[in-house]
Amino acid sequence: MVIDFSIGKIIVTVNEIQCRFHDNQIVLTASVDDISCFHQGLVIAADAGTVRWSIKLDNAAQLEQVLNCTGIQAQ
Repeated sequence: MVIDFSIGKIIVTVNEIQCRFHDNQIVLTASVDDISCFHQGLVIAADAGTVRWSIKLDNAAQLEQVLNCTGIQAQ
């Protein structure tokens, strides 16, 4: 599934999430096992030990799409 948001695209599969940014060719990738989602702030956060990143989504519908596709439980 591809979700467009204000600064790029989020590509979601049952196994991983990729965040691709429009302006600078940066791609952040993480396994679903390393992802946390937060209703408060509409944030997707990856923590794979020494590598950490987070993305703020534009709206709750985008977060719900990520949750539905991955099966992650939001906090």
